[in-house]
Amino acid sequence: MTDEGEGFLALINLAILPELSYSFAMPSLEATFRHLEIVDILKRDGQVQVARLADQFGVSAVTVRSDLEYLEAQGLLRRTRGGAVPPEIKRFELPLEESRQVSAREKERIGNYAAGLVQDGETIVLDVGGTTTELARALSPSLKNVVVVTNALNIALLLEQHPGVSVIVTGGTLRPLQHSLVNPYGSLLLQEINADKVFLGCNGVHPEKGFTNTNLQEAEIKRAMLQSASEAIVLADHTKLMQVAAARIASLSSAKLLVTDHKAQAGDLEQIRKAGLEVVAA
Repeated sequence: MTDEGEGFLALINLAILPELSYSFAMPSLEATFRHLEIVDILKRDGQVQVARLADQFGVSAVTVRSDLEYLEAQGLLRRTRGGAVPPEIKRFELPLEESRQVSAREKERIGNYAAGLVQDGETIVLDVGGTTTELARALSPSLKNVVVVTNALNIALLLEQHPGVSVIVTGGTLRPLQHSLVNPYGSLLLQEINADKVFLGCNGVHPEKGFTNTNLQEAEIKRAMLQSASEAIVLADHTKLMQVAAARIASLSSAKLLVTDHKAQAGDLEQIRKAGLEVVAA
């Protein structure tokens, strides 16, 4: 073969080989259809689970995990233990202003329902977070003689003008990310009160792992809050269900009620109820 012929073949190889390598990495047509449906389910429900997808598609759990791995590489979801959530729900803690925008309407519904549980004359503890902020915003203006103890500066300022509410701030060290007060000195006041109810937020609700949170410092304060009140009500939108975060707060038995939203999967609610926790989907 002439030098010109060899050069021509070399050019063809250079042009084709990258494309061939790329084609081997592309999913099959069947997998592509699964990927499209997984993304649709994720948009609709806010989460997907490996076991359910395997049943739905008639494939193995290994195949579904490969699907989720591919979709995560495309930036279309974020994998979690046993499933996946939308990419905007990040592994790391979001600032309060951003976290409030995730499932914002669902947080509002939960907050509205929980606000209706507050009665005249009660002392309540309000945890930091987007959903507890919605609770504070929804408190009826007709409430009387309610004392709110909170470690959330934004909630304290929000309730400053409420005619029937007295606000006590826990004190402690400021975490600007959440406008929250934590240890050192964040739990001293909580040891001295006997509240009627605590409304607690979290990043994970799991039948076996219990309530968990992304931030270790705030998990410590949440445990102190649980001990300061006679009755604990946990507020968590559907994206938190069946999730496990880094810091353990307490078992499900530590709460009387979980308030979530209408997008929660029936199977998730069933598992949580079987673990002994009453659940309301607002």
